[in-house]
Amino acid sequence: MKMTKDAKMAWLMSGLFGVLAAVFLLFGYQLESGDAINLSDKNAMSILLMFILIFTIDTRYVWRNYDSALDGGKLFGIIRLPGSAGDAIVPARDFFINYLSMIALSIPVILAEFPGFFVYDAQDELNEVLTRSFTTHHPLLHVLLLGGTIALFHKIFGSWNVGIFAYIFLQMLVITAVFAYVVTYLQKRGIGRKSRVLWVLYYGIFPTIVMYTLCSCKDGLFSALLLLLTTFLVQLVNDPDSFLSDKRKLICFVLTAVFMPMFRHNGFYAYLVFVPFALVYFRKRLKPVFVGMLIAPVVLYLALSGLLSVACRTKGTHHQEMLTVPIMQLARVYAYDGASLSEQEKELIEAYIPKSNLDKYTPRVSDMVKVDFNNELYEQNSSDFWKIWKALLVKHPMAYVNAWLLTSYGYWYPPAIINVYKGNTVYSFTYEDSSYFGYEVEPPGERKSLIPAIDDLYRYLSIGTFQQDYPVLHLFFGPGLYVFIYMFVFAYRLYKKRFGSILPFMPMILTFCTVLLGPTYLIRYVLYLWLCIPLLLITGKSTTKANAAV
Repeated sequence: MKMTKDAKMAWLMSGLFGVLAAVFLLFGYQLESGDAINLSDKNAMSILLMFILIFTIDTRYVWRNYDSALDGGKLFGIIRLPGSAGDAIVPARDFFINYLSMIALSIPVILAEFPGFFVYDAQDELNEVLTRSFTTHHPLLHVLLLGGTIALFHKIFGSWNVGIFAYIFLQMLVITAVFAYVVTYLQKRGIGRKSRVLWVLYYGIFPTIVMYTLCSCKDGLFSALLLLLTTFLVQLVNDPDSFLSDKRKLICFVLTAVFMPMFRHNGFYAYLVFVPFALVYFRKRLKPVFVGMLIAPVVLYLALSGLLSVACRTKGTHHQEMLTVPIMQLARVYAYDGASLSEQEKELIEAYIPKSNLDKYTPRVSDMVKVDFNNELYEQNSSDFWKIWKALLVKHPMAYVNAWLLTSYGYWYPPAIINVYKGNTVYSFTYEDSSYFGYEVEPPGERKSLIPAIDDLYRYLSIGTFQQDYPVLHLFFGPGLYVFIYMFVFAYRLYKKRFGSILPFMPMILTFCTVLLGPTYLIRYVLYLWLCIPLLLITGKSTTKANAAV
């Protein structure tokens, strides 16, 4: 029997998922256990082929029975799925109920961790404000908000802890407001009361989310704004006419798309690449208001970033942030294959990366290697850097592959143990069993727990043996499982040609792609994987008006 186009597409997409899932599992295992991919292992390659077949066939079988798994609008009879846009009228008070509920759930944790999690470059950002010496290393808007708030409250109350608490509490109010808006939108799309409670509890008590809701680092605000942008895009795809005719939503969309990358620069590149995808998808309705809505954030972001940079008189250009992967590739060759390098090659590498840093090479994190990168020399003569990089690529291709994947596999290998900082001593402890979350309070703050039992739990989850003690439960705390979920869902939607239900996630997908080129794998860089999960419940069934327009 001749295979239909639909069947061919189904096998193609299930095969794509099967290949990716199998590669991620096998290569992730090799990297986790042996610090390198071993393509010469015939048994491993046989297992890889077996995994590909199993995942492909099982995925195709699940997709065949997917529609029958939907029982009365519920997924497997448990979680009610949203319907089309405008299915339910939700009173305004529901937003405030959702909002206040999440705030109430956050309060015991912030009291237990008083003044909050002041970590991940927090001291450096505060010092930039106190010394009026700004750099481009940290997003200026976050530096000014964090440092300005803490300095102001310290001046009023004479306590650094009060200043830190004030900033983190205000940040929590903003982030939980975004969460409440998302849950309220899901209500409007028709989720039931039980599902509403589920998602309020998910955003309010799931430790991974709460950690960053109450953490001073920029990633909490960035991820919340990326979630909000994704929610706006879901609404835009579902009912473009209604969205584009609502001036408040247009303004909110533009502001969200502007401020999201102000907290993480890679968000700008992700949005910039997303714009052509949106223009192609909406090619039949390229009216000035729509094009303006998409382009305005790019112009405003560049203008605001430039103004802030000039106003703060920023110093220094940190090329190593963009060169993390090539720096680690050169460092791995230098560390593991140094005997094969000529003296001239070694001298050229050491000119850009000091020998003392090269000697500190560790496979999973680049911080100690790149910290003293010679930016001045790179600006004067970048060609020699790329010349030696290209020359060693030809000689040591697998070393380059391993160097890159070892700083990123923790994102896509579900069982990966997040412990990239093992052995590093920070202000109040030394990482030993886990570096899942920073946990501490950097000076000038000081932990004053008011609920020690909750504090002990978060310490255990953050730097304790939780990942090793509960390997199955730990899967829900690692990014790899969520990457598999997104891949599975998006492959199915591609098979069904539901491109409109993938487009809203494009900024998130592109942002994730940028972190694969980052310094290491940490939860903070991919928090949005957890935050956007509820939006996957929206199946992409558009209204008639939307279908006619796109």
